[in-house]
Amino acid sequence: MELIDTHAHLDFGAFDRDRTEMIERAWGAGLVNIVTIGSGNGTRSADDAVGLASEDSRIYATVGVHPHDADLGIEWKGDPQGKVDGEAWSAFLEKKREVLERFSELARDPKVVAIGEVGLDFHYDNSPREMQMDLFRSFVKLALARKLPLVIHSREAEAEAARILQEESAGDVGGVVHCFSGRPLLKAAALDLGFFVGIGGVVTFKKANELHQAVREMPPERLLVETDCPYLAPVPYRGKRNEPAYVVETVREIARLRSQDPEEIARITTENAKRLFGIG
Repeated sequence: MELIDTHAHLDFGAFDRDRTEMIERAWGAGLVNIVTIGSGNGTRSADDAVGLASEDSRIYATVGVHPHDADLGIEWKGDPQGKVDGEAWSAFLEKKREVLERFSELARDPKVVAIGEVGLDFHYDNSPREMQMDLFRSFVKLALARKLPLVIHSREAEAEAARILQEESAGDVGGVVHCFSGRPLLKAAALDLGFFVGIGGVVTFKKANELHQAVREMPPERLLVETDCPYLAPVPYRGKRNEPAYVVETVREIARLRSQDPEEIARITTENAKRLFGIG
């Protein structure tokens, strides 16, 4: 099977001791490409992801700021669901301007295939929601300016994320809803906008009933596979460090749920990934 892991965090410290060997295991498992996500480790992930992509023709990168890091290092106090005070907000806007200028240039790199992972996370609220939503809108605008698709993170913020994507015309560039949960509102928004959905190791968990049903019903031309490594390893590796080679298990489970051959799911999702990211 030829496979593409569309969401891997190859720059994370979990891979520092054996990154080269881990990537070689991916090629040995049948992967032909990996999209490494330049988001999740502050603003440095983008540079690290582009650096990794430059070292191997089979690796591509995205650039963005994870909603956990949406405060951009600005100190703030108070309720993350409340209003950000004037001084902190002014500092945030100035820092955002600097970050977006740098990321706009970084997005010109030929190995950068998307803007992301960006979005909203109202589960942890590691950054004020006001900052999350403002920065999210800005990154959607950057994707439109650079004509690159989006990689979306949405946790317990489905309605707000869908509203921003629709108001900012994100369907014009498309993208993928990463770590798709199967929730009806998120599914409807993805279908309405013409987005893909990224299916990861959670689909192999026995109690992921909502996701299982969504995978059965989702049009095949909207499916992508991902690992989100080093997180969310699929069965039989659950609880261990995840890595791109394990995306094979996700493909097998999707095939089982849809009563199709794994080779067919691999072909479909690989073609979808190439079409979305302009790979190959």
